[in-house]
Amino acid sequence: MVHRYYRYIVRKPKWTITFLILTSLIFLLQPILPLEELWFKPVEAFSKPWTFVTSMFLHAGFGHLFFNMFALFIFGIFLEPRISQGNFLLLYFLAGILGNLAYWLTSPLGEMPAVGASGAIYGILGTVAILHPTLIVWFFPGFPMPMIVAAGFWVLISVLGMFTPTNIAHQAHLAGLVVGFYLGFKIRRSGEYW
Repeated sequence: MVHRYYRYIVRKPKWTITFLILTSLIFLLQPILPLEELWFKPVEAFSKPWTFVTSMFLHAGFGHLFFNMFALFIFGIFLEPRISQGNFLLLYFLAGILGNLAYWLTSPLGEMPAVGASGAIYGILGTVAILHPTLIVWFFPGFPMPMIVAAGFWVLISVLGMFTPTNIAHQAHLAGLVVGFYLGFKIRRSGEYW
């Protein structure tokens, strides 16, 4: 038990910090570099397959960046030291890529670009909900609730959002959560977390 606690103390959330810095730096470069080739557009998804990944590091505005990076900071720093680095990287990229794939499936000829790390971050939220379901989070100011209950609300919001015309890819959020739930169950079964 002491050994596992020691590993938790000394492990740094290096990938969380790396993604925070990299995504923020890219956001600062967006106004001066022509990054449109890196956006994910469903209609161009398979002629530009790199956009399944590159779009995860782009954001539509400061508010979009801030909320994604805030969630990544809070939940990434919590989760990353508790699972293997390989599992954390797998979770982040698989949830982000499958989030874009879910967006493509619902609008394969769509021209509206999708950018952002939301699918990946929802994947982290889903895994935290499975590994630490009783962790108390503030869903809205003044509403503390267990993580698993908050995850249920995120699922509901994502499902309802898919039937409401907005510029938010709720499909990517839902797919990210599903990936997070799945990997959370796999990691929990393996017992390789603390």
